[in-house]
Amino acid sequence: MNILFKNIKAVFYQDENSSLLQRLFWNTLYLAFFFLPLDINLPTPFFMIAIVIGVVNIFKSNLKYNPKNRLLLLFPLYFIVLCLSLLYTENLEDGFKLIQRSLSLLLFPVIFLFLKEDASSVRKLFNFLLYGLILSFLINFIIVLTDAFTVLQSLPDQVSLWKKVTIGWQFFMHRQFSSLVNPGYISLYIILVLSFYLKKELNSLSRLATVLILFLYLFLLASKAAYITMFLMSFMLIYKVPDITKKYLLYVVFALGSIVFISNPRLFNSKYNFPQNVYETNPTISWNARLLTWTSAVNTIEKQPFIGYGVGDAHDALVNTYLDLGNSENYEHRYNAHNQFLETWLQTGAVGVLILTVIFTFLALSTRRSFNEFSVFLALFLALMFESMLVRFNGVVFFSIIVPLLLKERSILSSQIIRNVT
Repeated sequence: MNILFKNIKAVFYQDENSSLLQRLFWNTLYLAFFFLPLDINLPTPFFMIAIVIGVVNIFKSNLKYNPKNRLLLLFPLYFIVLCLSLLYTENLEDGFKLIQRSLSLLLFPVIFLFLKEDASSVRKLFNFLLYGLILSFLINFIIVLTDAFTVLQSLPDQVSLWKKVTIGWQFFMHRQFSSLVNPGYISLYIILVLSFYLKKELNSLSRLATVLILFLYLFLLASKAAYITMFLMSFMLIYKVPDITKKYLLYVVFALGSIVFISNPRLFNSKYNFPQNVYETNPTISWNARLLTWTSAVNTIEKQPFIGYGVGDAHDALVNTYLDLGNSENYEHRYNAHNQFLETWLQTGAVGVLILTVIFTFLALSTRRSFNEFSVFLALFLALMFESMLVRFNGVVFFSIIVPLLLKERSILSSQIIRNVT
């Protein structure tokens, strides 16, 4: 029992040289990251508790502001621009809701300016996210497997075993493999964990099994954006292999793996062609609808490019454009822009999208020092190209934690130790 307790304790933050507030902050944040893949509501109270603890720590901590981390102030600036857009928006109710969800963009970057951390403590965020992903996979696997057996048991007795296996496989392949959280967010979490986990060799059975489960999970989720990110990351990883023989062998494996992933029926089949009894609890936008969304967003921006429509009216303006252009599916579902840069442009105009672009420009420059860091940048950047991450609390809070930590003066994913100057 003592050994088990010590093992559990070891996974949490336990730097005895840090204050109680700092230990509570990191451990609360770890729990929030663990619950991220499990439910959209479970991590929220932990993030809120972490914010409260972090704000109190600002006043209690003896750490001083380090000017070299001034890039983190871009996030509060972005939040201020969002708030200023309320001055010219009419739908104040929706505007205030978005501002409330975006508070972490103001608070977490400022908290990190006065917080002691090292590479080990930050990497544990990825470890807890990994634990949550494994549990999420098992839960979803059991749910889909149970539903598949329910369908098979309803078939007539004269149906052959092979036919039942075929039907069960089709059901399993067409069924959305995320009933807990939007598949796009789960896919992003997997890509980020893989970018960190693949930094080291797969020199143990448990490590290999973990990576295989994550790839299987990614395959079953069938997120197009995640597939594109994974293909780019894999190609970059293989390109850096110095041994020519290993490189060509990995390219062959990469090609075969790509064929497997592309063969996923959820990639190209319309949801209306799915077998009976197959439904989506978190429906995802089709590729054609996404392209129409981007076109509509650009058309809407052209009408008011400099100041946008304000955080309250931006979505309504986009939906009205769907109606004007006859995009019935997009209009009925009231899709957002599904691109954070376009979404920000709609909300705040040129100033907001410029700040967001500057953040990612500096992020690209600061992460070029190592492959796994640049992979994290690539995953985040492509996620924002395909999703409006900053309109949902879980997306906002995840962005406001990972990106500022990557922009800190020294690496959070390398073996170097990060220490704020006291």
